[in-house]
Amino acid sequence: MAGGMKRLAKDTAIYGLSSIIGRFLNWMLVPLYTRVLANTADYGVVTNLYGWTALLLVILVCGMETGLFRFINHKEEQEPLRVYATTLYTVAAVAVVFLVAVFSFISPINSALGYSSHPEYVAMMAGIVAVDAFCCIPFAYLRYRGKAIRFAVIKLLNIGLNIALNLFFLLVCPLIHNSHPEWISWFYRADYGVGYIFISNVFTTALTFALLLPDMLPGLRSRMDIGRLKKIFAYSFPILILGVAGIFNQAADKILFPFMFDNQDYANAQLGIYGACFKIAVVMVMFIQAFRYAYEPFIFAKNREKDNRVAYAEAMKYFIIFALAIFLGVMYYLDILKYIVDAKYYEGLSVVPIVMLGELFFGIYFNLSVWYKLTDRTVWGAIFSVTGCLATVAIIILFVPHYGFMACAWASFASNLLMMLLSYFIGRKKYPVAYDLRSALIYTLLAAALYAAAFVPSVENVWLKLAYRSGLLLIFGGFAVWREYFIQLKYKK
Repeated sequence: MAGGMKRLAKDTAIYGLSSIIGRFLNWMLVPLYTRVLANTADYGVVTNLYGWTALLLVILVCGMETGLFRFINHKEEQEPLRVYATTLYTVAAVAVVFLVAVFSFISPINSALGYSSHPEYVAMMAGIVAVDAFCCIPFAYLRYRGKAIRFAVIKLLNIGLNIALNLFFLLVCPLIHNSHPEWISWFYRADYGVGYIFISNVFTTALTFALLLPDMLPGLRSRMDIGRLKKIFAYSFPILILGVAGIFNQAADKILFPFMFDNQDYANAQLGIYGACFKIAVVMVMFIQAFRYAYEPFIFAKNREKDNRVAYAEAMKYFIIFALAIFLGVMYYLDILKYIVDAKYYEGLSVVPIVMLGELFFGIYFNLSVWYKLTDRTVWGAIFSVTGCLATVAIIILFVPHYGFMACAWASFASNLLMMLLSYFIGRKKYPVAYDLRSALIYTLLAAALYAAAFVPSVENVWLKLAYRSGLLLIFGGFAVWREYFIQLKYKK
């Protein structure tokens, strides 16, 4: 089991290089966007369209990522490349159908979304999401083969180009335009702003596709198997429903918010504030994403071993410890992290702790999902996600018109908590895992006490406040090391 935990930790760290560091670098574009874009409404457009992109990406992948892991690791599978080819061709076909549909109805789509003055926005995002969906399968195949470093390198090159292009279009080009506009007048428009964010993404998506070509070729050279597809799709369809409901749970606020107000400009402005402050809480999302990349291959591989349920319980415990540490860290240093966004966005900072706790619940829910994935009862995942999704939509519709973006934050918190509880209690009957609830409770109570302690003394000096809170964070970390290492070491002796 120790070896399995080390492998999980190693892969989480490597995938974290692409997920955590990569998202951190993209995160650092937020100060640029919130300061360079003309107003908060412009950032609201970015938030809205990327919310749609996240949802559409899950739909187009069709749950085939998890289906690939499940069937390529099957004990009786003798031709893993056929499984890879089947998932690859399936997602490619879905992506092509999606593109044909979007470009056939581009005008009514733009009218419905409120982008009639910029129809190219939707066109660019459609192309991006179609190619990204197709690339998800080669990325999953890299994870299956244990090619974590290649996975990370491609992701980081993608992000590096995206940052470079954003800096070029949003910083360098305006400077050149002010002094020598004739040099760049053939491709640059000073008033295009938001559009250059999407153009940058088009180029980075093309780079990713090119870099993944060598990894696609083995699957493209093999043949699709309709028999395998039926089995994979039967397994993956509930995961698709689960994924759609799950991502809509996370993106519903960005997607639905503009429809909750008659004044489109006001809605985009408020959404921009919420979206920018949401980015401060994305540290938790980055950790969960890195953990997810390593955990899915880990659980399916562990399913063949006798100590698998012990390993799942251990993974859950360490996930909770690190997630609570991240929560405390962000909240303790919010006085510094708030400078990620421009001052005109500060009214949205109150959403940060609520959103982070909601994401922590979602991370625990993802850990709990092991029971229905391994028992092929993925329909339960779909039920949980749909339930959470309905709760999210209900809260948004009922409360956003009155309470604005704060209702969005509480919707995420409530729905993720609901899904976590449902999965835990039903999972106890269907696939019992002896999770260390005592440790989870101890660390949660300690984190709550330290969080409260951070606000008890009214310290005006920022540096003294940060020093005090750093000490509190060290207490949490020191306690975790003492309890998990020294106590366990003494127990083993």
